[in-house]
Order: sequence, then C-alpha cells, then structure tokens
Amino acid sequence: MKSLPSRLLVISLGTLGLVCQPSEAQAQDDGKPRAGERGDGRPRKGKKGGGPKIAKPKISDAVMANIYADNWFKLYINGHLVAVDSISFIPHNVVSVDILPEYPMTIAVMAKDNADRDTGLEYDNTNLGDGGFTLKFGDGTVTDATWKAKSFFHGPINGDRQNPKTRHTPIPADWYGVDFDDSGWDNAVEHSEEAVGPKEPFYEHDFAGAKWIWTEDLALDNTVLFRTMIARPPNGDPLPREWPRGKIDESNRRQAGKANSAVEKAAGKDQGSQ
Repeated sequence: MKSLPSRLLVISLGTLGLVCQPSEAQAQDDGKPRAGERGDGRPRKGKKGGGPKIAKPKISDAVMANIYADNWFKLYINGHLVAVDSISFIPHNVVSVDILPEYPMTIAVMAKDNADRDTGLEYDNTNLGDGGFTLKFGDGTVTDATWKAKSFFHGPINGDRQNPKTRHTPIPADWYGVDFDDSGWDNAVEHSEEAVGPKEPFYEHDFAGAKWIWTEDLALDNTVLFRTMIARPPNGDPLPREWPRGKIDESNRRQAGKANSAVEKAAGKDQGSQ
C-alpha cells in the first residue's frame, strides 16, 4: 500500500472539540492568574462555614486553677476530667491550668500520697509519709472544711512499720459524677501548713485563702477522694453566660469521655493502683 500524503494526517484539534491548556509558565507570562489565585497573585480566601452563628466562650471567660497535691491528683469538673498531675511522686509541683467554669460546678478530686499498696510505706518501705491537698480557682473557689472527703486506702494499720498491713475500700465507678451521692462522707479536715510541709513551688503561686485538706489522718490515709459543689462564683462575679454548645460540644465531650476511660484502664482502674 502506498503511504498517505503527510498533509492528510494533519487533523484540526478544533474539529475534535479539544482545547489545549497553556502551561503555568505561559499563564504567568500572559499575566493571567493561576487557578486558586486572585488577580494580584495572592491565594483566594475560602468561604466561611455555613453553620449557625453561636456565642462562643473566649479565653477571657476562663479562670486560672492552681492545684498542689502531696503527692498526686486528678481533678474533674461536672463529671469531666480537667487536670492530671504530671508528676506522680517527687519533686512536688503545682499544676496551673485555665478552666472554663460552669455553675453549678461539681468538683471531684482523687489525691494520693505516695505509698506502697501492700505496706502503706514509701521510699522502699523505709518511711511513713503524709498527704495534703490544696486548690484555688480564679473565681474564688478554695479548699476548706466544707468539702467532703473519704479515704479508700489506709495503712500501715495502726502505724505498724514492723509488720505493715493495709486496708483498701473499692472506689465507686461514678465517684466524680455530678449526681453521685456523697452525703455519707465526712467533711474534709483542715491541716496546718507546718503539718503538710509544702515545697517551694507552693510559695510561687497564689493560694491565698485556700486551706490544706485531707481526712483526719494525714499520715495513714493514702488515697482520698474529695468533692464539693460551687453554686456561683465565690468572689461575687456575675454568673457567666450560657453558651449554646449544642451537638458539637456534646460530641467533644463524648470523645473526651472515651479518652478518660482509656486513661482509667491504662492506670489499672484506680483500685489496682491505690
């Protein structure tokens, strides 16, 4: 077969409905904006979400919380985990965090003095330690004898260091919940600063008006739960506005709840690590 003349192989792209796009370099050379750019070469701004406009809390609505435990704590507000001491034993430290207060505000704390689970002693069973807990929020909330307190790990029984034994009480699963009934618990006992012996970080933070609290037995009660309910800001500030958090916040809290459960399991569900 004879070859076709080369002129017959030339097909018009326009006839086929095809359009050739210029290269980026060509577009730039032509002075035309690239895709996603404005005429001045800057990126186009995306459109804002079309969701409902709601009042949102600002950082100015938060208050500072200063917390000191001998030796460790975790704190819940209205059933949600808010702060955990990052140092389990020593050195003693103050945890300062911003919190968003919601009233009425149920505060629940687990505080632990470092102690061996079987002996109640510390430093390789050579020492009998003591506890202590204090807290102050920027809204005027402080620890005092109006808080409820209950021990769940006691020892060594009778202070016997030669033949030490301990007593453990199961911790209720919902001890930090808003609806938990603590009416059968005793009030916390206030202890002197000298009895607790706080370290330097305590004096570097604002704890004015806050009392050192524990159960009556500062030395032998090693795991103590505290609870209180704050109806309104103790310093007289007006109640904060209620933000229509809706489903978005509830979703966040469900996720936080799942994270809390994971933390509990990793820690041995509290009872295993008393």
